[in-house]
Amino acid sequence: MPADPMSTALLPAGLHDVLPNEASHEADTVERLLAEFAGLGYQRVKPPLVEFEDSLLSGSGAAMAQQTFRLMDPLSQRMMAVRADITPQIARIATTRLKNEPRPVRLCYAGQVLRVKGSQLRQERQFTQVGVELIGPLQPEADAEVILLAVQALEAVGVPHLSVDLCVPTMVSRICRGLGLGEEETRHLRAALDRKDAAGVAAVGGPAAPLLQTLMAASGPAGRAMQALGALALPEAAETDRRRLTETLRLLRAAKPDLTVTIDLVEHRGFEYQTGLSFTLFSRDASGELGQGGRYRAGARPDAEEDGEPSTGFTLYMDTLLRVVPATQAARRVFVPHGTDWAVAGKLRAEGWVTVAGLSPAADPVAEARRLQCGHRLADGSVQPVD
Repeated sequence: MPADPMSTALLPAGLHDVLPNEASHEADTVERLLAEFAGLGYQRVKPPLVEFEDSLLSGSGAAMAQQTFRLMDPLSQRMMAVRADITPQIARIATTRLKNEPRPVRLCYAGQVLRVKGSQLRQERQFTQVGVELIGPLQPEADAEVILLAVQALEAVGVPHLSVDLCVPTMVSRICRGLGLGEEETRHLRAALDRKDAAGVAAVGGPAAPLLQTLMAASGPAGRAMQALGALALPEAAETDRRRLTETLRLLRAAKPDLTVTIDLVEHRGFEYQTGLSFTLFSRDASGELGQGGRYRAGARPDAEEDGEPSTGFTLYMDTLLRVVPATQAARRVFVPHGTDWAVAGKLRAEGWVTVAGLSPAADPVAEARRLQCGHRLADGSVQPVD
C-alpha cells in the first residue's frame, strides 16, 4: 500500500517546515539585520553546517558538546559534528583564515543550527542564528559597540520595548578565588546562586557569603546594582570586572540614555564560555530571550582562560525574534494572463510588481487572479484591481 501522505509529513520533535509567509518574513528580517551590521563595518562570512568534531568542539565550542549531533564522514572515516552554535566557527575563521587581517576583525553571519534538544522556553531544535563577532579589541568601547549594535538592529526591524540585562559570569569565581575558596566550594556556591538561594549561599559561602549575598540582592535596575557594587570592597581579581562593567554602562548611557538596562551580578547559566562582560536581550512583548552575547577568547583552549584572542559579539535567535517583528507589507501581486509577452511582465517587475503568470487560458481572469492570491490583474495593457 502507498504510504499515508500525512504520516510521511510527520517530522521529529523540535523540527518543522517553514511555509511561504513565515519564510518570507524570516528572510526579509535577516537581510535587514545584516544590513544594519554592514553599516558598522561587519563583513559577512558563511561557515559550513558540518565540521570535523575535534575542530568544532574545541575551545569555546566545547560548551556545546552535549547539544551537538555527530556522524561519521564516509570519505575520511573521521567523526563530524553538526553545528549547534555558529560563534565558535566565526572564532575559528578569525584566528585561522583571517589571522593576518588587521585587528579588530568585524564579522557577521546568518545560518541554521541544530541541537540535540530544545529548552523549556525554546522547543525548536533547528533555528536560525544571526549575529556579529568583534575579534581583537579588549577595550570597553568594544563591549559597548556590540551591545549598541544589537539594540540598533532590533529597533530597525521593529522590535518594541527592548531591554538589556548585563552580567559578568566571571565575577563570582574571581571573588571566590580572591578569598581563598577552592573549586568544590565555588561549585556549590554557584549552584546556590543559580537558585537565588540566600540561605544556601550563607551555608556554603564561608568568607565570600556576605559579599555574594549583597551582590545577589542588588541585582536589578542598573543604577541600584552599580551603587551597591561600587560600595563593596572586592578582591583585586574581581576589580577588572567591576571597572569594565562601570565603563561599559557609562558608554551605553551616553549613547542611549533611554535604554532600559538591568544588571544581574551573579548570573552564570547560559554563559559557560564567556570570560567577561556578557548580556541578554529582551523585549517585554516576547517570551524568552531575543539573543545573548558577551566576551570570550577566540581560539582558546578549554583549560586556558587567558589563551586566545579577546573577542566579543552576540547571537540573535530568529525563532523568538520573529514573534515580535512586525511583518513587512505584502508584495503587490499581479495576475498576468496566458500569452502575455515576457517583456511586458518584465516591465511590471521592474516597477515593483510580483508577476504571477497564467499557464493556460482562463475563462474568468478575475476569478483566476483571486485563486492565485493576486490583488491585481493585467487587462487591456494596464494593471487593474481585482476587487
